[in-house]
Amino acid sequence: MDLKKTTAPVNTITYNKAKIEAPTGNVYEAITIIAKRASQINTEIKKELLEKLDEFATYNDSLEEIFENKEQIEVSKFYEKLPKPHALAVQEWLEGKIYYREAK
Repeated sequence: MDLKKTTAPVNTITYNKAKIEAPTGNVYEAITIIAKRASQINTEIKKELLEKLDEFATYNDSLEEIFENKEQIEVSKFYEKLPKPHALAVQEWLEGKIYYREAK
């Protein structure tokens, strides 16, 4: 997932209910699918962030020395400015990028 190229909104916006429910015909089913995708996106982002922050980790037992790593701060700021996982999931849903199937 390329987070830099996303067009998902950072702020909360109102969506047309008919557009959300159009692929399934049921708004509750659509929201359930979007919520599951948002959880997947959140897990991916968290894993990616932890991997990047782990590169800057220092392992000392001394409480006296606390380092302020500028690269680590920049990485954290980048991830804070990203759209939230639910916004990314809704954007993917509206663009038809989410695959789903009915369990029978």
